[in-house]
Amino acid sequence: MLQLLVFVVAVVGIGWLIGATNLPGEWYASLAKPDFVPPNWAFPVAWTILYIMIAVAGWRTYRRAPSGKAMLVWTAQLALNFIWSPVMFTMHQIGAALVILIGLFVAIVTYIGLQISRDRLAAALFVPYAAWVAFAGVLNAAIWRLN
Repeated sequence: MLQLLVFVVAVVGIGWLIGATNLPGEWYASLAKPDFVPPNWAFPVAWTILYIMIAVAGWRTYRRAPSGKAMLVWTAQLALNFIWSPVMFTMHQIGAALVILIGLFVAIVTYIGLQISRDRLAAALFVPYAAWVAFAGVLNAAIWRLN
């Protein structure tokens, strides 16, 4: 259980830290956005829930095969996840952020594919994440197109 706690605290904590240090700010507020942008409060709520699910999936994967391919893909998706906010909100690179989201979505789907027969729960924990990242990709693409 200590390992699970470490995974949850690390993933959620780093996610919050990145979010707190790469705020959307005035630049993002000034961008044209599509009508389907969720309210600002929805993002930290959704990401906190998703980060907990990501952490649990990572912990389950780590327990089974700490240096296996699924753990490598889990680590890669987390790295892509964590670099999106700095690229989008700090560097103001909307197109590059979209490329990162595409790579992130591919990594998430790859992880699900690797885990579906080994650990159905870990795979299932990534399904809402895949849906949210797909939505984020559509939103990011719309913002890129509008600006």
